[in-house]
Amino acid sequence: MEDIQIARNVKLENILYVAKKIGIEEEYIESYGKYKAKISEKIQEKIVKNKDGKLILVTAINPTPLGEGKTTVAIGLADGLSKIGKKSILALREPSLGPVFGTKGGATGGGYAQVAPMEDINLHFTGDIHAITSANNLLSAMIDNHIYFGNKLKFKKVIWKRCIDLNDRQLRKIECGLSNEKGMMPRQDSFDITVASEIMAILCLAKDIKDLKLRIGNIIVGYNEQEEPITARDLNAQGSLTVLLKDAIKPNLVQTLEHTPALIHGGPFANIAHGCNSIIATKTALKLGEYVVTEAGFGADLGAEKFIDIKCRTANIKPDAVVCVATMKALKYHGGVEKDRIKEENIPALKEGINNLLKHVDNIRNKFGLNIIVAINKYKDDSMEEIKLLKDILENNNIELSLTSVWEQGGIGAKDLAEKVIKLCEQKENMQYAYEIEDDIKTKIEKIAKNIYGANEVTYSKEALEQIEQIKNLNYGKLPICIAKTQYSFSDDAKNLLCKEPFAINVSEVNLKAGAGFIVVLTGKIYTMPGLPKIPAAEQIDIDEDGNIVGIF
Repeated sequence: MEDIQIARNVKLENILYVAKKIGIEEEYIESYGKYKAKISEKIQEKIVKNKDGKLILVTAINPTPLGEGKTTVAIGLADGLSKIGKKSILALREPSLGPVFGTKGGATGGGYAQVAPMEDINLHFTGDIHAITSANNLLSAMIDNHIYFGNKLKFKKVIWKRCIDLNDRQLRKIECGLSNEKGMMPRQDSFDITVASEIMAILCLAKDIKDLKLRIGNIIVGYNEQEEPITARDLNAQGSLTVLLKDAIKPNLVQTLEHTPALIHGGPFANIAHGCNSIIATKTALKLGEYVVTEAGFGADLGAEKFIDIKCRTANIKPDAVVCVATMKALKYHGGVEKDRIKEENIPALKEGINNLLKHVDNIRNKFGLNIIVAINKYKDDSMEEIKLLKDILENNNIELSLTSVWEQGGIGAKDLAEKVIKLCEQKENMQYAYEIEDDIKTKIEKIAKNIYGANEVTYSKEALEQIEQIKNLNYGKLPICIAKTQYSFSDDAKNLLCKEPFAINVSEVNLKAGAGFIVVLTGKIYTMPGLPKIPAAEQIDIDEDGNIVGIF
Protein backbone atom coordinates (compact mmCIF):
# COMPACT_ATOMS: atom_id res chain seq x y z
CA MET A 1 0.00 0.00 0.00
CA GLU A 2 1.28 3.51 -0.85
CA ASP A 3 2.25 5.81 2.03
CA ILE A 4 -0.48 8.23 1.00
CA GLN A 5 -3.13 5.51 1.26
CA ILE A 6 -1.88 4.38 4.68
CA ALA A 7 -2.05 7.96 5.93
CA ARG A 8 -5.50 8.48 4.49
CA ASN A 9 -6.86 5.42 6.30
CA VAL A 10 -5.93 6.79 9.75
CA LYS A 11 -8.42 8.95 11.64
CA LEU A 12 -6.54 11.97 12.94
CA GLU A 13 -7.25 13.76 16.20
CA ASN A 14 -8.41 17.36 16.20
CA ILE A 15 -5.33 19.58 16.44
CA LEU A 16 -6.70 21.31 19.55
CA TYR A 17 -6.68 17.95 21.36
CA VAL A 18 -3.13 17.23 20.15
CA ALA A 19 -2.06 20.63 21.52
CA LYS A 20 -3.74 20.00 24.86
CA LYS A 21 -1.74 16.76 25.32
CA ILE A 22 1.46 18.80 25.54
CA GLY A 23 -0.02 21.62 27.60
CA ILE A 24 -0.88 24.13 24.89
CA GLU A 25 -4.24 25.74 25.53
CA GLU A 26 -6.56 26.85 22.73
CA GLU A 27 -5.71 30.52 23.18
CA TYR A 28 -2.16 29.79 21.95
CA ILE A 29 -3.29 27.89 18.84
CA GLU A 30 -4.02 29.37 15.40
CA SER A 31 -5.81 26.58 13.53
CA TYR A 32 -5.40 25.92 9.82
CA GLY A 33 -8.37 23.59 9.57
CA LYS A 34 -8.87 20.59 11.88
CA TYR A 35 -5.45 18.96 11.68
CA LYS A 36 -2.76 21.61 11.51
CA ALA A 37 -2.07 24.81 13.39
CA LYS A 38 0.49 27.43 14.24
CA ILE A 39 1.61 28.03 17.80
CA SER A 40 1.38 31.66 18.92
CA GLU A 41 4.57 33.38 20.02
CA LYS A 42 2.75 34.22 23.28
CA ILE A 43 3.28 30.62 24.45
CA GLN A 44 6.92 31.48 25.16
CA GLU A 45 5.99 33.58 28.19
CA LYS A 46 4.05 30.66 29.67
CA ILE A 47 6.67 27.94 29.15
CA VAL A 48 9.89 29.89 29.75
CA LYS A 49 10.41 28.41 33.24
CA ASN A 50 9.63 24.81 32.21
CA LYS A 51 12.49 22.34 32.54
CA ASP A 52 13.98 21.29 29.20
CA GLY A 53 13.39 17.73 28.03
CA LYS A 54 16.02 15.44 26.53
CA LEU A 55 17.08 16.15 22.94
CA ILE A 56 17.63 13.22 20.58
CA LEU A 57 19.30 13.89 17.22
CA VAL A 58 18.58 11.45 14.39
CA THR A 59 21.22 11.43 11.65
CA ALA A 60 22.42 8.86 9.10
CA ILE A 61 25.21 7.43 7.00
CA ASN A 62 25.75 8.87 3.54
CA PRO A 63 22.51 8.03 1.73
CA THR A 64 21.60 6.46 -1.57
CA PRO A 65 19.70 8.75 -4.00
CA LEU A 66 16.33 7.69 -2.53
CA GLY A 67 17.33 8.25 1.11
CA GLU A 68 17.51 5.75 3.96
CA GLY A 69 14.40 6.53 6.01
CA LYS A 70 16.00 8.87 8.55
CA THR A 71 12.78 10.85 8.94
CA THR A 72 10.75 7.62 9.07
CA VAL A 73 12.92 6.33 11.92
CA ALA A 74 12.72 9.68 13.74
CA ILE A 75 8.92 9.55 13.56
CA GLY A 76 8.86 5.90 14.60
CA LEU A 77 11.19 6.66 17.53
CA ALA A 78 8.93 9.46 18.78
CA ASP A 79 5.96 7.09 18.53
CA GLY A 80 8.01 4.36 20.24
CA LEU A 81 8.81 6.67 23.15
CA SER A 82 5.12 7.48 23.42
CA LYS A 83 4.27 3.76 23.39
CA ILE A 84 6.40 3.18 26.48
CA GLY A 85 4.76 6.03 28.35
CA LYS A 86 7.07 8.98 27.64
CA LYS A 87 5.86 12.45 26.69
CA SER A 88 7.58 12.74 23.32
CA ILE A 89 7.48 15.44 20.66
CA LEU A 90 8.90 15.56 17.15
CA ALA A 91 10.72 18.62 15.82
CA LEU A 92 11.28 18.21 12.07
CA ARG A 93 11.87 20.26 8.91
CA GLU A 94 9.21 21.14 6.37
CA PRO A 95 9.43 19.37 2.99
CA SER A 96 10.51 21.32 -0.09
CA LEU A 97 8.53 21.01 -3.32
CA GLY A 98 11.82 20.38 -5.15
CA PRO A 99 12.31 16.78 -3.91
CA VAL A 100 8.54 16.10 -3.78
CA PHE A 101 8.31 16.58 -7.56
CA GLY A 102 11.89 15.50 -8.23
CA THR A 103 13.69 12.30 -7.22
CA LYS A 104 13.41 11.78 -3.48
CA GLY A 105 9.66 12.29 -3.02
CA GLY A 106 8.00 13.61 0.14
CA ALA A 107 9.56 14.08 3.56
CA THR A 108 6.82 13.04 5.96
CA GLY A 109 8.10 9.55 6.75
CA GLY A 110 6.70 6.34 5.35
CA GLY A 111 4.43 3.37 5.98
CA TYR A 112 3.02 3.49 9.52
CA ALA A 113 5.60 6.03 10.69
CA GLN A 114 4.34 9.26 9.13
CA VAL A 115 3.34 12.77 10.07
CA ALA A 116 -0.03 13.90 8.82
CA PRO A 117 -1.89 15.28 6.95
CA MET A 118 0.90 14.14 4.60
CA GLU A 119 -0.47 15.67 1.40
CA ASP A 120 -0.76 19.10 3.01
CA ILE A 121 2.66 18.95 4.67
CA ASN A 122 4.38 17.84 1.46
CA LEU A 123 2.68 20.51 -0.66
CA HIS A 124 1.73 24.04 0.49
CA PHE A 125 1.29 23.25 4.23
CA THR A 126 0.75 26.56 6.07
CA GLY A 127 2.52 28.64 3.41
CA ASP A 128 5.84 29.16 5.23
CA ILE A 129 8.06 28.36 2.25
CA HIS A 130 5.91 30.50 -0.04
CA ALA A 131 6.30 33.38 2.44
CA ILE A 132 10.09 32.93 2.38
CA THR A 133 10.04 32.89 -1.44
CA SER A 134 8.02 36.11 -1.48
CA ALA A 135 10.27 37.84 1.04
CA ASN A 136 13.39 36.78 -0.87
CA ASN A 137 12.00 38.03 -4.18
CA LEU A 138 10.65 41.27 -2.72
CA LEU A 139 14.22 42.04 -1.70
CA SER A 140 15.36 41.32 -5.27
CA ALA A 141 12.67 43.62 -6.64
CA MET A 142 13.68 46.41 -4.24
CA ILE A 143 17.34 46.08 -5.29
CA ASP A 144 16.58 46.41 -9.00
CA ASN A 145 14.02 49.13 -8.36
CA HIS A 146 16.63 51.13 -6.43
CA ILE A 147 19.08 50.79 -9.33
CA TYR A 148 16.34 51.74 -11.86
CA PHE A 149 15.59 54.97 -10.00
CA GLY A 150 19.13 56.32 -9.94
CA ASN A 151 21.23 53.86 -7.88
CA LYS A 152 21.82 56.22 -4.94
CA LEU A 153 23.70 53.48 -3.07
CA LYS A 154 26.07 53.07 -6.05
CA PHE A 155 25.59 49.34 -6.58
CA LYS A 156 28.52 47.99 -8.57
CA LYS A 157 27.72 44.32 -7.97
CA VAL A 158 24.48 42.59 -6.90
CA ILE A 159 25.00 39.26 -5.12
CA TRP A 160 21.44 38.62 -3.90
CA LYS A 161 19.69 35.88 -5.90
CA ARG A 162 16.04 35.29 -6.63
CA CYS A 163 14.52 31.96 -5.57
CA ILE A 164 11.75 29.47 -6.24
CA ASP A 165 10.93 26.27 -4.37
CA LEU A 166 11.27 23.92 -7.34
CA ASN A 167 14.10 22.05 -9.03
CA ASP A 168 14.75 24.08 -12.20
CA ARG A 169 18.31 23.94 -13.54
CA GLN A 170 17.39 26.39 -16.34
CA LEU A 171 17.39 29.15 -13.72
CA ARG A 172 20.94 28.59 -12.48
CA LYS A 173 22.09 31.48 -14.64
CA ILE A 174 19.85 34.01 -16.40
CA GLU A 175 19.89 37.44 -18.03
CA CYS A 176 17.36 39.90 -16.64
CA GLY A 177 16.27 43.45 -17.35
CA LEU A 178 16.12 42.92 -21.13
CA SER A 179 12.98 44.97 -21.88
CA ASN A 180 14.99 47.93 -23.25
CA GLU A 181 13.00 50.37 -21.11
CA LYS A 182 14.70 53.64 -20.30
CA GLY A 183 16.74 53.31 -17.12
CA MET A 184 16.61 49.50 -17.16
CA MET A 185 19.96 47.95 -16.36
CA PRO A 186 20.40 44.48 -17.92
CA ARG A 187 22.50 42.15 -15.80
CA GLN A 188 23.29 38.52 -15.18
CA ASP A 189 21.34 36.92 -12.33
CA SER A 190 20.54 33.46 -11.00
CA PHE A 191 18.05 31.59 -8.82
CA ASP A 192 18.49 29.46 -5.70
CA ILE A 193 15.93 26.93 -4.56
CA THR A 194 14.03 28.55 -1.68
CA VAL A 195 15.38 26.12 0.90
CA ALA A 196 18.88 27.45 0.11
CA SER A 197 17.81 31.09 0.53
CA GLU A 198 19.53 33.00 3.30
CA ILE A 199 16.07 34.01 4.50
CA MET A 200 15.24 30.34 5.14
CA ALA A 201 18.41 30.06 7.23
CA ILE A 202 17.56 33.26 9.07
CA LEU A 203 14.04 32.04 9.89
CA CYS A 204 15.51 28.82 11.30
CA LEU A 205 18.22 30.52 13.38
CA ALA A 206 16.27 33.54 14.68
CA LYS A 207 15.21 33.41 18.34
CA ASP A 208 12.14 35.64 17.85
CA ILE A 209 10.62 38.14 15.41
CA LYS A 210 12.81 40.98 16.70
CA ASP A 211 15.93 38.91 16.01
CA LEU A 212 14.46 37.93 12.62
CA LYS A 213 14.14 41.59 11.63
CA LEU A 214 17.67 42.38 12.84
CA ARG A 215 19.15 39.49 10.86
CA ILE A 216 17.23 40.43 7.70
CA GLY A 217 18.62 43.95 7.95
CA ASN A 218 22.14 42.47 8.11
CA ILE A 219 21.81 40.61 4.79
CA ILE A 220 24.51 41.75 2.36
CA VAL A 221 22.87 42.17 -1.05
CA GLY A 222 25.73 43.70 -3.03
CA TYR A 223 28.80 45.91 -3.07
CA ASN A 224 29.32 49.54 -4.09
CA GLU A 225 32.03 51.16 -6.17
CA GLN A 226 34.37 51.23 -3.12
CA GLU A 227 33.80 47.46 -2.59
CA GLU A 228 31.84 48.23 0.59
CA PRO A 229 28.85 45.98 1.44
CA ILE A 230 25.30 47.16 0.84
CA THR A 231 22.70 45.60 3.16
CA ALA A 232 18.95 45.08 3.15
CA ARG A 233 18.85 47.70 5.89
CA ASP A 234 20.41 50.25 3.51
CA LEU A 235 17.38 49.64 1.25
CA ASN A 236 14.95 49.97 4.19
CA ALA A 237 13.73 46.47 3.30
CA GLN A 238 13.88 44.75 6.69
CA GLY A 239 10.44 45.93 7.83
CA SER A 240 8.46 44.78 4.80
CA LEU A 241 10.28 41.44 4.62
CA THR A 242 9.57 40.80 8.29
CA VAL A 243 5.89 41.57 7.72
CA LEU A 244 5.79 38.85 5.04
CA LEU A 245 7.30 36.42 7.57
CA LYS A 246 5.22 37.35 10.62
CA ASP A 247 3.23 34.11 10.48
CA ALA A 248 5.95 31.95 8.95
CA ILE A 249 8.10 32.39 12.05
CA LYS A 250 5.49 30.61 14.19
CA PRO A 251 6.04 26.82 14.51
CA ASN A 252 3.55 24.46 12.88
CA LEU A 253 1.85 21.77 14.96
CA VAL A 254 0.67 18.50 13.39
CA GLN A 255 0.68 14.84 14.53
CA THR A 256 1.99 11.41 13.62
CA LEU A 257 -0.35 8.62 12.54
CA GLU A 258 -0.20 7.51 16.19
CA HIS A 259 -1.09 11.05 17.35
CA THR A 260 2.32 12.02 18.74
CA PRO A 261 2.62 15.84 18.54
CA ALA A 262 5.00 17.10 15.85
CA LEU A 263 6.40 20.61 15.37
CA ILE A 264 7.39 20.92 11.70
CA HIS A 265 9.05 24.23 10.92
CA GLY A 266 11.72 25.47 8.52
CA GLY A 267 13.34 23.42 5.80
CA PRO A 268 16.92 24.22 4.73
CA PHE A 269 18.67 21.44 2.77
CA ALA A 270 21.81 20.06 4.40
CA ASN A 271 23.89 19.64 1.24
CA ILE A 272 23.57 23.33 0.25
CA ALA A 273 22.35 24.93 3.51
CA HIS A 274 22.51 24.09 7.24
CA GLY A 275 19.94 21.30 7.24
CA CYS A 276 18.09 21.84 10.54
CA ASN A 277 14.58 22.83 11.56
CA SER A 278 14.01 26.11 13.39
CA ILE A 279 15.54 26.90 16.76
CA ILE A 280 12.17 28.30 17.84
CA ALA A 281 10.42 24.97 17.17
CA THR A 282 13.16 22.89 18.81
CA LYS A 283 13.34 25.03 21.96
CA THR A 284 9.54 25.17 22.20
CA ALA A 285 9.39 21.38 21.97
CA LEU A 286 12.07 21.05 24.68
CA LYS A 287 9.92 23.11 27.05
CA LEU A 288 6.81 21.00 26.31
CA GLY A 289 8.07 17.41 26.18
CA GLU A 290 10.17 14.91 28.13
CA TYR A 291 11.90 13.69 24.96
CA VAL A 292 12.28 15.69 21.75
CA VAL A 293 13.25 13.81 18.59
CA THR A 294 14.75 15.95 15.83
CA GLU A 295 16.74 15.21 12.67
CA ALA A 296 19.41 16.82 10.57
CA GLY A 297 19.50 16.42 6.82
CA PHE A 298 21.43 13.81 4.80
CA GLY A 299 24.45 12.06 6.36
CA ALA A 300 26.12 12.99 9.63
CA ASP A 301 29.02 14.57 7.72
CA LEU A 302 26.60 17.30 6.61
CA GLY A 303 23.48 17.58 8.77
CA ALA A 304 24.86 16.47 12.14
CA GLU A 305 28.04 18.53 11.75
CA LYS A 306 26.00 21.64 10.97
CA PHE A 307 23.49 20.84 13.73
CA ILE A 308 26.34 20.84 16.23
CA ASP A 309 28.63 23.54 14.83
CA ILE A 310 25.94 26.00 13.73
CA LYS A 311 22.60 25.30 15.42
CA CYS A 312 23.87 24.15 18.83
CA ARG A 313 26.27 27.10 18.97
CA THR A 314 23.54 29.59 18.10
CA ALA A 315 20.84 28.11 20.35
CA ASN A 316 23.09 27.02 23.24
CA ILE A 317 21.69 23.48 23.16
CA LYS A 318 23.17 19.99 22.78
CA PRO A 319 21.82 16.53 21.96
CA ASP A 320 21.57 14.06 24.85
CA ALA A 321 21.80 11.14 22.41
CA VAL A 322 22.42 10.60 18.70
CA VAL A 323 20.82 7.93 16.50
CA CYS A 324 22.63 7.05 13.26
CA VAL A 325 20.27 5.46 10.72
CA ALA A 326 21.41 3.01 8.07
CA THR A 327 19.89 0.42 5.78
CA MET A 328 21.47 -2.79 4.57
CA LYS A 329 21.06 -1.61 0.98
CA ALA A 330 22.86 1.69 1.70
CA LEU A 331 25.74 -0.15 3.38
CA LYS A 332 26.14 -2.32 0.27
CA TYR A 333 25.81 0.75 -1.98
CA HIS A 334 28.77 2.27 -0.13
CA GLY A 335 30.56 -1.02 -0.63
CA GLY A 336 30.46 -0.48 -4.37
CA VAL A 337 27.27 -2.31 -5.44
CA GLU A 338 25.24 -0.77 -8.26
CA LYS A 339 21.89 0.77 -7.28
CA ASP A 340 19.84 -1.86 -9.09
CA ARG A 341 21.59 -4.72 -7.23
CA ILE A 342 21.71 -3.45 -3.64
CA LYS A 343 18.83 -5.69 -2.55
CA GLU A 344 20.84 -8.81 -3.38
CA GLU A 345 22.89 -10.52 -0.66
CA ASN A 346 26.53 -9.46 -0.96
CA ILE A 347 28.74 -10.05 2.09
CA PRO A 348 31.98 -8.58 0.63
CA ALA A 349 30.23 -5.35 -0.36
CA LEU A 350 28.54 -5.14 3.04
CA LYS A 351 31.89 -5.47 4.82
CA GLU A 352 33.31 -2.68 2.66
CA GLY A 353 30.27 -0.44 3.10
CA ILE A 354 30.24 -0.76 6.89
CA ASN A 355 33.37 1.41 6.88
CA ASN A 356 31.13 4.36 5.94
CA LEU A 357 28.98 3.73 9.01
CA LEU A 358 32.01 3.29 11.28
CA LYS A 359 33.44 6.63 10.14
CA HIS A 360 30.18 8.44 10.98
CA VAL A 361 29.99 6.76 14.39
CA ASP A 362 33.60 7.64 15.12
CA ASN A 363 32.93 11.29 14.23
CA ILE A 364 29.91 11.56 16.50
CA ARG A 365 31.48 9.66 19.39
CA ASN A 366 35.12 10.80 19.28
CA LYS A 367 35.16 14.09 17.33
CA PHE A 368 31.95 15.55 18.81
CA GLY A 369 31.95 13.66 22.14
CA LEU A 370 28.33 12.46 21.95
CA ASN A 371 26.61 9.17 22.82
CA ILE A 372 25.42 7.26 19.74
CA ILE A 373 23.40 4.21 18.77
CA VAL A 374 23.00 2.74 15.27
CA ALA A 375 19.43 2.11 14.08
CA ILE A 376 18.91 -0.15 11.10
CA ASN A 377 15.81 0.77 9.13
CA LYS A 378 14.97 -2.86 8.43
CA TYR A 379 13.30 -4.15 5.29
CA LYS A 380 11.39 -7.46 5.38
CA ASP A 381 13.64 -9.02 2.71
CA ASP A 382 16.93 -8.10 4.43
CA SER A 383 19.32 -11.05 4.69
CA MET A 384 19.67 -12.44 8.25
CA GLU A 385 23.25 -13.46 7.47
CA GLU A 386 24.09 -9.86 6.53
CA ILE A 387 22.38 -8.54 9.67
CA LYS A 388 24.40 -10.96 11.83
CA LEU A 389 27.61 -9.81 10.18
CA LEU A 390 26.73 -6.17 10.89
CA LYS A 391 25.85 -6.96 14.52
CA ASP A 392 29.16 -8.74 15.03
CA ILE A 393 31.23 -5.90 13.53
CA LEU A 394 29.42 -3.25 15.58
CA GLU A 395 29.73 -5.32 18.75
CA ASN A 396 33.46 -5.70 18.16
CA ASN A 397 33.64 -1.90 17.91
CA ASN A 398 31.56 -1.43 21.08
CA ILE A 399 28.71 0.17 19.11
CA GLU A 400 25.13 -0.48 20.17
CA LEU A 401 22.59 -1.53 17.53
CA SER A 402 18.81 -1.55 17.28
CA LEU A 403 16.81 -3.10 14.45
CA THR A 404 13.71 -1.04 13.73
CA SER A 405 10.66 -1.95 11.67
CA VAL A 406 8.72 1.29 11.94
CA TRP A 407 7.59 1.34 8.30
CA GLU A 408 5.62 -1.87 8.91
CA GLN A 409 4.75 -1.49 12.58
CA GLY A 410 4.88 2.17 13.55
CA GLY A 411 5.91 2.93 17.13
CA ILE A 412 5.95 -0.71 18.21
CA GLY A 413 8.71 -1.27 15.66
CA ALA A 414 10.91 1.25 17.52
CA LYS A 415 10.24 0.04 21.08
CA ASP A 416 13.72 -1.47 21.43
CA LEU A 417 15.32 1.70 20.02
CA ALA A 418 13.26 3.91 22.36
CA GLU A 419 14.30 1.95 25.46
CA LYS A 420 17.97 2.02 24.46
CA VAL A 421 17.87 5.75 23.66
CA ILE A 422 16.42 6.55 27.09
CA LYS A 423 19.37 4.78 28.72
CA LEU A 424 21.77 6.55 26.36
CA CYS A 425 20.35 9.95 27.37
CA GLU A 426 21.41 9.31 30.97
CA GLN A 427 25.05 8.62 30.13
CA LYS A 428 27.68 11.31 30.51
CA GLU A 429 29.00 13.06 27.42
CA ASN A 430 31.29 15.95 26.62
CA MET A 431 30.11 17.69 23.46
CA GLN A 432 32.74 19.55 21.51
CA TYR A 433 32.75 21.36 18.19
CA ALA A 434 34.69 20.46 15.05
CA TYR A 435 36.50 23.82 15.24
CA GLU A 436 36.88 26.85 17.46
CA ILE A 437 34.88 29.88 16.41
CA GLU A 438 38.05 32.00 16.76
CA ASP A 439 39.89 29.87 14.15
CA ASP A 440 40.47 31.62 10.84
CA ILE A 441 38.25 30.67 7.88
CA LYS A 442 40.68 28.29 6.18
CA THR A 443 41.49 26.55 9.47
CA LYS A 444 37.79 25.92 10.11
CA ILE A 445 37.27 24.56 6.61
CA GLU A 446 40.30 22.31 6.90
CA LYS A 447 39.33 20.96 10.33
CA ILE A 448 35.96 19.85 8.95
CA ALA A 449 37.47 18.51 5.71
CA LYS A 450 40.28 16.56 7.36
CA ASN A 451 38.81 15.53 10.71
CA ILE A 452 35.16 14.93 9.75
CA TYR A 453 35.37 13.99 6.05
CA GLY A 454 38.81 12.34 6.15
CA ALA A 455 40.30 14.44 3.33
CA ASN A 456 44.05 14.76 3.09
CA GLU A 457 44.02 18.35 1.80
CA VAL A 458 41.85 21.30 0.80
CA THR A 459 42.34 23.17 -2.45
CA TYR A 460 40.93 26.62 -3.25
CA SER A 461 40.04 28.35 -6.50
CA LYS A 462 41.48 31.80 -7.08
CA GLU A 463 37.98 33.25 -6.64
CA ALA A 464 37.50 31.43 -3.31
CA LEU A 465 40.77 32.76 -1.94
CA GLU A 466 39.81 36.31 -2.92
CA GLN A 467 36.40 35.88 -1.28
CA ILE A 468 37.99 34.59 1.94
CA GLU A 469 40.27 37.60 2.03
CA GLN A 470 37.33 39.97 1.47
CA ILE A 471 35.32 38.33 4.30
CA LYS A 472 38.30 38.69 6.64
CA ASN A 473 38.71 42.35 5.69
CA LEU A 474 35.03 42.96 6.48
CA ASN A 475 35.62 41.45 9.98
CA TYR A 476 33.29 38.49 9.46
CA GLY A 477 35.98 35.82 9.74
CA LYS A 478 34.81 34.56 13.15
CA LEU A 479 31.53 33.08 11.89
CA PRO A 480 30.66 29.35 11.71
CA ILE A 481 31.19 27.48 8.44
CA CYS A 482 28.42 25.89 6.33
CA ILE A 483 29.99 23.57 3.76
CA ALA A 484 27.96 22.81 0.63
CA LYS A 485 28.93 19.46 -0.87
CA THR A 486 27.47 16.26 -2.23
CA GLN A 487 25.52 14.17 0.28
CA TYR A 488 26.49 10.84 -1.29
CA SER A 489 30.14 10.74 -0.27
CA PHE A 490 32.52 11.97 2.42
CA SER A 491 34.39 13.53 -0.50
CA ASP A 492 33.05 16.28 -2.79
CA ASP A 493 32.67 13.74 -5.63
CA ALA A 494 29.28 11.98 -5.64
CA LYS A 495 30.81 8.98 -7.41
CA ASN A 496 33.63 8.46 -4.91
CA LEU A 497 31.67 6.29 -2.51
CA LEU A 498 34.48 4.22 -1.00
CA CYS A 499 36.89 7.12 -0.35
CA LYS A 500 39.71 4.58 -0.11
CA GLU A 501 42.30 6.68 -1.92
CA PRO A 502 43.48 10.03 -0.49
CA PHE A 503 41.12 12.77 -1.65
CA ALA A 504 41.00 16.55 -1.55
CA ILE A 505 38.07 18.84 -0.84
CA ASN A 506 38.01 21.42 -3.62
CA VAL A 507 36.58 24.80 -2.63
CA SER A 508 35.17 26.69 -5.61
CA GLU A 509 33.38 29.59 -3.93
CA VAL A 510 32.97 31.16 -0.47
CA ASN A 511 29.91 33.30 0.29
CA LEU A 512 29.25 35.45 3.34
CA LYS A 513 25.75 35.17 4.82
CA ALA A 514 25.90 38.00 7.34
CA GLY A 515 22.19 37.81 8.17
CA ALA A 516 22.19 34.08 8.86
CA GLY A 517 25.51 34.44 10.64
CA PHE A 518 27.61 31.88 8.78
CA ILE A 519 29.91 31.48 5.79
CA VAL A 520 28.85 29.14 2.96
CA VAL A 521 31.68 27.16 1.35
CA LEU A 522 30.83 25.58 -2.01
CA THR A 523 32.82 22.48 -2.92
CA GLY A 524 33.04 20.21 -5.96
CA LYS A 525 30.15 20.32 -8.43
CA ILE A 526 27.44 21.53 -6.06
CA TYR A 527 24.50 23.65 -7.15
CA THR A 528 22.21 25.78 -5.00
CA MET A 529 19.50 25.20 -7.62
CA PRO A 530 18.97 21.44 -8.18
CA GLY A 531 17.63 19.94 -11.40
CA LEU A 532 14.92 17.37 -12.09
CA PRO A 533 15.82 13.76 -12.98
CA LYS A 534 15.08 12.32 -16.43
CA ILE A 535 11.76 10.94 -15.14
CA PRO A 536 10.67 13.22 -12.26
CA ALA A 537 8.16 12.20 -9.60
CA ALA A 538 6.00 15.01 -10.99
CA GLU A 539 5.02 12.68 -13.85
CA GLN A 540 3.42 10.25 -11.40
CA ILE A 541 1.56 12.72 -9.16
CA ASP A 542 -2.10 13.25 -10.02
CA ILE A 543 -5.56 13.84 -8.61
CA ASP A 544 -8.27 11.21 -9.10
CA GLU A 545 -11.97 11.57 -9.90
CA ASP A 546 -12.84 11.79 -6.19
CA GLY A 547 -10.40 14.64 -5.64
CA ASN A 548 -7.77 12.50 -3.90
CA ILE A 549 -4.08 13.15 -4.55
CA VAL A 550 -2.14 10.11 -5.75
CA GLY A 551 1.51 9.42 -6.46
CA ILE A 552 3.20 11.27 -3.57
CA PHE A 553 5.56 8.88 -1.79
